[in-house]
Amino acid sequence: MSGAITRTLQVATVFVVLAAASVAAAPALQKSADESLKDRIEFGLETSAIVKKYDVKVKVANGEAILSGDVATEAQRAEAARLAKIAGATKIQNAIVVDPDEDKSVADRIKAGLTKTGEKISDGWITTKVKWFLVSEEMLKGTDIDVDTKDGVVTLKGTVRDAGSRARAVALATDTDGVKRVIDELRISR
Repeated sequence: MSGAITRTLQVATVFVVLAAASVAAAPALQKSADESLKDRIEFGLETSAIVKKYDVKVKVANGEAILSGDVATEAQRAEAARLAKIAGATKIQNAIVVDPDEDKSVADRIKAGLTKTGEKISDGWITTKVKWFLVSEEMLKGTDIDVDTKDGVVTLKGTVRDAGSRARAVALATDTDGVKRVIDELRISR
């Protein structure tokens, strides 16, 4: 073969290998529908004043959500199921147990400075949780918010679209476990 043909075949082979690698990597880069559904359900549970303090676990397979964990009342159990009924959820299995003593367990956990999963609440944990809330909130899509935490005090810096977005970001940070205070340094874009 001539040098030009060999070179052309080598270049073509590189393109084919790169194309195959990008196609193979695409599913790993995108969240599956089940993972996305799980995140959306967890966001609803985590931002609900009624159930956020309870350790409600979510599993999703083929669009079917399974809720488990303990709450103190039947109304809380029903609220968790209601929050899980979102677009994409084909079936909700509510295996949450009502335990009237659960509020005492929650109070003991909070007093000990632990998350609902038993982790110690730290500045790093708070920062991660606040960032998750901000990224998951539809109202804040397209905003640029930086989160810093020191001794339980969260500072929000960056740009939001409007006063409503600003208020929502501050509310999400304020309602996060372990947050003592929020410093709002957000700017509204013009």
